[in-house]
Amino acid sequence: MRKYRDYNAYLREIFGERVQKIPLDAGFNCPNRDGTLSSAGCVFCDRRGSGTGAMLDHGKSIEAQVVEGIRHGEQRYRARKFIAYFQSFTNTYGTVPQLKEVYDKALGHEEIVGLSIGTRPDCVSREVLDLLASYREKYLVWIELGLQSAHDATLQRINRGHDVAAFERAVRMADRSGLNVCAHVILGLPGETPGMMRQTAHYVGRLPLAGIKIHLLYVVRDTPLAKCYEEGGIRCLERDEYIDLVADFLERIPPAMVVQRLTGDPFGVDLVAPLWAKEKTGTLNRIRKRLEERDTWQGKKHRSSIAGR
Repeated sequence: MRKYRDYNAYLREIFGERVQKIPLDAGFNCPNRDGTLSSAGCVFCDRRGSGTGAMLDHGKSIEAQVVEGIRHGEQRYRARKFIAYFQSFTNTYGTVPQLKEVYDKALGHEEIVGLSIGTRPDCVSREVLDLLASYREKYLVWIELGLQSAHDATLQRINRGHDVAAFERAVRMADRSGLNVCAHVILGLPGETPGMMRQTAHYVGRLPLAGIKIHLLYVVRDTPLAKCYEEGGIRCLERDEYIDLVADFLERIPPAMVVQRLTGDPFGVDLVAPLWAKEKTGTLNRIRKRLEERDTWQGKKHRSSIAGR
């Protein structure tokens, strides 16, 4: 019995074979970094905008990134189908013509069967959603929205630049457009208790979300979070703490929700803490083991969570 609905299995259900995501950096900015909302950005976000930095560091075009990603996926995973994943920074932060030009470049390869757009909930307009929906006839389309926490006080603390209400509005707009919506949440944010994190699980569980990404809060160098950590202002979760929190979270979300991620995946050279975050495979194996030990699974407590118990 599967303990949670993992992303790879979901893609196999649709395409009948392995499908690999290709992370892309289109060179977009973010209103929380360019001075529109703030110049500091979210406290945890690094100079790559939580992405590959392919354009920032190496000036690689979208086409070059796609070709390289296809080659890598074919060699390492024997994949033949791919999803173009615009990951770095805010990938709806532009005019509709600009966005269409960028998206079309990534989709100009017959091996690409899907499009996934990572963005902020306050950068989602009806016009942008209509553009994304126009690709649904030929491609599997997802929009990924950063929530991080269902608590406005936490969002203010991490300088997120939007509130929970903005997230919910964006989710409902995207759902009405027929898009698959994936929420990003972070466990271990400053000031949050286990109960608050379980409340976030309850919150996302009642929204029309098709997927979830659960991230570990990790500290990378040259971020406001790194400065706070070095000054002793925050502590990072121990691995066993995180594993139990993930299990708690999974119990409270709907069983049909696609789990796209269960932990973070930092660049090792930039990681400050916790060092166990480098051991992704080991952490995933421990999560699966803990679910077995607890005799629990995704959605086990979903109904009672909705009832507020």
